[in-house]
Amino acid sequence: MKKISFTLATAGMFILGTTTASAAMLQDGAEESKGFTQVLKEQFIQGGPAFMGIVLLCLILGLAVAIERIIYLNMASTNSAKLKQQVEDALASGGVEAAKEVCRNTKGPVASIFYQGLDRVGEGLESAEKAVVSYGGVQMGQLEKNVSWLSLFIAIAPMLGFMGTVIGMIQAFQKIAAVGNLSASLIAGDIQVALLTTVFGLITAIILQIFYNYIIAKIDSIVNDMEDSSITLIDMLAAHKK
Repeated sequence: MKKISFTLATAGMFILGTTTASAAMLQDGAEESKGFTQVLKEQFIQGGPAFMGIVLLCLILGLAVAIERIIYLNMASTNSAKLKQQVEDALASGGVEAAKEVCRNTKGPVASIFYQGLDRVGEGLESAEKAVVSYGGVQMGQLEKNVSWLSLFIAIAPMLGFMGTVIGMIQAFQKIAAVGNLSASLIAGDIQVALLTTVFGLITAIILQIFYNYIIAKIDSIVNDMEDSSITLIDMLAAHKK
């Protein structure tokens, strides 16, 4: 009988221990199941609406500019080799008007530059070259439109974060001066909130910097293509004049 009681007690202790461990694991799992988005939201709220809201606005506006530029640049990208071959064939078969028609039916800055050069070729090869160079500058301005705003948001987001951190630290030291007791628990919350603004400012700058570098690389690629195509067009016009 004593043996059976001891066995039952041991089994009860094992079940109780297992249940307690399972409950602890479920609690840890519930905390981990919050996910990155939920944790990020909580940290954002803790950072305070003043500076965190401005940093978030910089991120939203910067992403809007970046997405608009990426769409525009992708639409501006054309198959220049195919266009040059079509213009050359049109010049050989139908003359300048046929080549202009090809450019009118093709989207992108390269086709627009070709059209301007072909439109002025009647005034001489030098006039066509000047038109190509001048309109190339116009197209470069269109490609770089609003990119300066993106660089502004990249610069201002971490600065706003640093400003929030400095203000939070000032408030923490003011609290120490008022209480007269240097306690870590007294200012830990204020310091945490202050540092969160810097973290979110840096995250915003990093995200926008990635988009900025992609946009600049895309613009450089299109500009190089424009310059190479412009030289090819002048060569084709010179050969056609002969």
